[in-house]
Amino acid sequence: MENTTPQSPVLIYTEQTPNPETLKFVTNRMLYKGTADFKEVNAAKEWSPIATELFQFPYVKGVYVCNNFVTVSKEFNYAWETILLPLKEFIKEYVANGSEIISEGYAEAMLAFEAENSKHEVHTGEQSETVKKIKELIDTYVKPAVEMDGGNIEFKSFSEGIVTVTLQGSCSGCPSSTVTLKSGIEGMLKRMVPEVTEVVSEMG
Repeated sequence: MENTTPQSPVLIYTEQTPNPETLKFVTNRMLYKGTADFKEVNAAKEWSPIATELFQFPYVKGVYVCNNFVTVSKEFNYAWETILLPLKEFIKEYVANGSEIISEGYAEAMLAFEAENSKHEVHTGEQSETVKKIKELIDTYVKPAVEMDGGNIEFKSFSEGIVTVTLQGSCSGCPSSTVTLKSGIEGMLKRMVPEVTEVVSEMG
């Protein structure tokens, strides 16, 4: 017998992030198990129908999707008071219709891209163990906190004591992210991994 139990309605609410130019739209549905960051419309057109649609709004500057939320970055000359409601209604309706969020194959394509970028960076011996420790600390202690703020952080490289990370979502371009990076993440890594002398970031 066919199950005709109606699915619960889509609920959506917003959360502020440390970045005044981004807002987190949280739903009661799993949107994408992973992270997907789009800074411009061409990448969105290739991999994310919802991001493509959001870029049609003149005030949308970036779209980041993770688990059950969408983080939207706006152009600085627009106020959230005037654009929040149409964005909220659009995302709610889009999710309720069951439309595609992230295209199939995106995660694999990103892994291939990262592998291509990092293949020249070979860590051996002690340095390999140091990199492993750095990645574990970022994944365990930093990522969950950053995700709660509507963003993401990824380890990119370690060379001559300098850890380079990539910031995505609300963290990208956030005025307070530099402070967080230096006082929080750098401080922790230097305490836990003596080989680390500095943490620098680049935007994802």
